[in-house]
Amino acid sequence: MLQRSSARYVLALYVADIVLTLAALLLARWVRLVVPLGKPLRLDGADLYWPVFLLTAVIWSITLSAGKVYDPQRIARLEEELPLVIRAIAIATVILAGALYFSYRGLSRLLYVYFFVFDIVLCVLARLVLRRLMDRRAQTRRRRVLIVGAGSAGQQVARALKPCGWMGVEVVGYLTEEPQLLGREVEGYRVLGTLAQAPEIIAQEQVQEVVLALPLAAQRELANVVAGLQELPVNIKVLPDYSDMVFVRATMERLGDLWLVGLKEPVIGPIDRLIKRALDVVLSALILVLLAPLMGVIALLVKWSSPGPVFYRSLRVGEGGRTFPMLKFRTMYQGADRREAELISETEDGKLLFNKRPDDPRVTPIGRFLRRYSLDELPQLYNVLKGEMSLVGPRPELPALVERYEPWQRKRFTVPQGITGWWQISGRGNKAKYLHTEDDLYYIQHYSLWLDLRILARTLSAVIRGEGAF
Repeated sequence: MLQRSSARYVLALYVADIVLTLAALLLARWVRLVVPLGKPLRLDGADLYWPVFLLTAVIWSITLSAGKVYDPQRIARLEEELPLVIRAIAIATVILAGALYFSYRGLSRLLYVYFFVFDIVLCVLARLVLRRLMDRRAQTRRRRVLIVGAGSAGQQVARALKPCGWMGVEVVGYLTEEPQLLGREVEGYRVLGTLAQAPEIIAQEQVQEVVLALPLAAQRELANVVAGLQELPVNIKVLPDYSDMVFVRATMERLGDLWLVGLKEPVIGPIDRLIKRALDVVLSALILVLLAPLMGVIALLVKWSSPGPVFYRSLRVGEGGRTFPMLKFRTMYQGADRREAELISETEDGKLLFNKRPDDPRVTPIGRFLRRYSLDELPQLYNVLKGEMSLVGPRPELPALVERYEPWQRKRFTVPQGITGWWQISGRGNKAKYLHTEDDLYYIQHYSLWLDLRILARTLSAVIRGEGAF
């Protein structure tokens, strides 16, 4: 469906990317010659021969394609497409620099910088222009979609297709077998009729695509529905509703002539996990070395503030439900943790609350300052080095709280638990405890290295502001 709707856009995009990349190379050369910045050029410092252009076109074609820049599933939302483009261009620029290092080393390094900046600007502008043109074209040529099933699976299809309007994809509504839904609006689209009325509604609404999103209880009717639609001029796709059984992400795997649906698979693949672990080790070791003097001062202040140890070890639940001792600088008077269970309560609808208070009398004056700027969390870098935690991920939870989790909340333990995460940068302590799990699931379902880097960057500003931390 999306492949068909975005085919012209993707083709135009590829041509624009290659042409504009070569143009950016020429523009970078011209700017390097005209603008008097950097060291004086050698005779060959800005010379560009035809093999350089050919090599650039090949590297950009391979890297952009491998980076999923032209994947219709990833380009529906502009905010998801642009990071992919920037990352792919950055990787391609590094590969080009490496290739030229072994072949043509005379090119100015400042020219590379100009080229990188110009290429990103031109490729981003190309997307904005092409999207606008596609959107105008879509006003007259639309691919109309009918969703069979107005339950959770059908609503997910509607939400997924909503951002694809600029491609010409238009959801006309739903069909259902639930009489109470007839005529109602669900996720912004009307329930048009029953399954028996499918031929009539398809003709009336000029539908080209039908998506079958029936619940498991109605799967027996699936063969009859498909058979009834076979004679109609529509494309048919099916989305089996396994939503109640999916642990985190569903996957599809081909086994001969069979397709297997994975209901519980590792969220982070082996390569991504290796990269994440390498990033954790390098950054945590570097930060520990740089902040060692500060941590020494904090240790003295904690020891001076009240009797008790410098470090506080709290048993927490980590990835896979395994427990480990999480380290923090002690911020409370000795023995205060014995009353931790008293802070856990439930809302009227059964959701868990962890009642942290900004005026908690158990917290020492020094501890209140450390908490405000999250300095008490620094020892957890040691947990990261040991592999018990990650820099980014859901926060390790108290065992007493985990015991009262609902099954869906346990999904947060499918990835390494982290020092910082999505909820820390989108609300921190100001949000109710049960909302943290929903933020954690958002992180898990959208995991990428790029998201980790975004969270790390935004964590710094959240810590400096000290909002919601107590």
